[in-house]
Amino acid sequence: MEKPGAPLSAAVREHLRHLCLREFPCGTGSWNKSRFLPRTWRTWKELVPREEAVNPGEETVEALLGLVRSPHSPWALLEGSSAEDHFLRELAIQNPLMLKDTFFYSYFRSLRVVDKQVSLVDKGLLKFQKLEELVLSANQIKEIDAINLPPTLKVLELYGNKISSLECLCTNPPPFLQHLGLGHNKLLGPLQSLYVTADHWPNLVSLDLSFNDLTDLQGMIASLSTLPHLRLLVLQGNPLALVPYYRGFTIDSLSGLCVLDDITVSPSEKHQFRGLSHSGDLLAREAQLVVTIGNVKGVLDTSILDPEPGPQGPFITYSYYVTYDFVEDEEGEGSDYGGVLAEIVKPSPGMEELGEDIPEEVFEEAEDSLESGLSTQSGELEGSVASGGSGPLPRVTDSPEELAKLRPRIDPRLCPSPGTVLFSTVRKPWTDVIPCNYKMQHMLRDLVPLKAFLLAGTTVTIVEEKEQKAAKKKELPKELRQDPPILRVLGSGFVALEPLLVGEPLVSEVCNFGVIRTLETDRLTFLRDAKKNKNKKAKKAPEAGKSKTKVAASLEKKSAAPTYDSDYQPQPLTVEVQIQLNQYRSAEEALREIAL
Repeated sequence: MEKPGAPLSAAVREHLRHLCLREFPCGTGSWNKSRFLPRTWRTWKELVPREEAVNPGEETVEALLGLVRSPHSPWALLEGSSAEDHFLRELAIQNPLMLKDTFFYSYFRSLRVVDKQVSLVDKGLLKFQKLEELVLSANQIKEIDAINLPPTLKVLELYGNKISSLECLCTNPPPFLQHLGLGHNKLLGPLQSLYVTADHWPNLVSLDLSFNDLTDLQGMIASLSTLPHLRLLVLQGNPLALVPYYRGFTIDSLSGLCVLDDITVSPSEKHQFRGLSHSGDLLAREAQLVVTIGNVKGVLDTSILDPEPGPQGPFITYSYYVTYDFVEDEEGEGSDYGGVLAEIVKPSPGMEELGEDIPEEVFEEAEDSLESGLSTQSGELEGSVASGGSGPLPRVTDSPEELAKLRPRIDPRLCPSPGTVLFSTVRKPWTDVIPCNYKMQHMLRDLVPLKAFLLAGTTVTIVEEKEQKAAKKKELPKELRQDPPILRVLGSGFVALEPLLVGEPLVSEVCNFGVIRTLETDRLTFLRDAKKNKNKKAKKAPEAGKSKTKVAASLEKKSAAPTYDSDYQPQPLTVEVQIQLNQYRSAEEALREIAL
């Protein structure tokens, strides 16, 4: 059975204890005792301290106040302390006899208990008779008995707790509450919309439900439309905010709304989305994202380091492609992505077994071995994880020792993360700028895993694939034997996608993986290309009109190796990546999509 956490009343008492209201320079003691020796019964009864000069060895009120006000004083409060804390410290100097329990309960109108491991809001809170604002963010609260909330509350903030349902707040909610903040909790399920109606919150003006797991936009908006005074609403960070019609449908449904997700609702927006709320049942409850991968630059042409093939080979070719992982939609209709220029790599049973059976030490050694290739990138790895025309992954064996031997041959960066699918651009030969020309639309109905994926981000990887062919022994040279392709990760990096959850429609990034080319490899590449151009031009050169001497001189001049000064900087390895979350800009656009 779970142990009960810290009650709120105990956290409040602990907070007051840390204010040291009865210790120097506050409270009463040898530093100010003569001020509290009354001359008459009246002054003692009314707790009025004496104002005449203090005795030698005691401190004046001004001197004591200076000790708590100066930021350099050891008795100063920590930066960020509330105005109430500062007031109580000064009151404990000016009139410490007032600080009794009855004063505290009647004084506080705002109570902030943040990140104090509070898990229980007990009935001791009802003693605060004039409390209007209660902030209990960043605690461990799973549910609240609303009976223990003072009826005078106007502001209630519970950000960053563990509340999974609004039902607990609706048994006896504060009748005058104007702002309710429940962002960054664990609210989940379509039933939550039942608890945000005017029956429970008749005076609510501002509601923040951001970064929960709410998925039913139409049901939530139907309930919110019953709140007559609602003007500020925050729903971003929820899966329901990922559908393309989210903002337009919300604005058109809640006519009195002034601010949505911290962005003012303009009259032009209301006009653009007018009428969209009437088509709520026809709108598809799915998110649409488009991934675009542009040019890859800074790739080293590895073929310049290979020897010239003989008559029997080996004949080596290199191709390059980019991979990224994306969440797999279990509810979507088309999971095969047919007809799209992309290759999908799904986790195979062999990869799952490898991940389960191999000790962590072996996995770490494998990762270390991958970093010993060219520059700081990984070395060559046999096997393929891309479908279509590539060798298969190592098959599962029953022997853990065999699995451990196979593991270093698979770069973990070539494997999709759990719950994701690995997508790949089309393989392209080497050029100085490799155009991927890749565009993929992802349509997802399972919005909760999509939100988790956007929070986690994706990994983009540039892969070099080496294929080697050689003539079979005792066969004609035309019959070639092809070895399994060898994959090498040239660069791999993380792309943050969280901005898509907070209203940004596009994440655009040029992933920079550092320099893998050198002055010498660039020179070799130039000489190789110049030689090819020279041979081509020599074949095409007309026999008449030019002498062979002039042609050779011209070609030799053009093919001279470039000279580099001391400031030469090789181009870094980069790839252009964009991920866009589709958002309708008008009701007309949304209705056009419905028609299609």
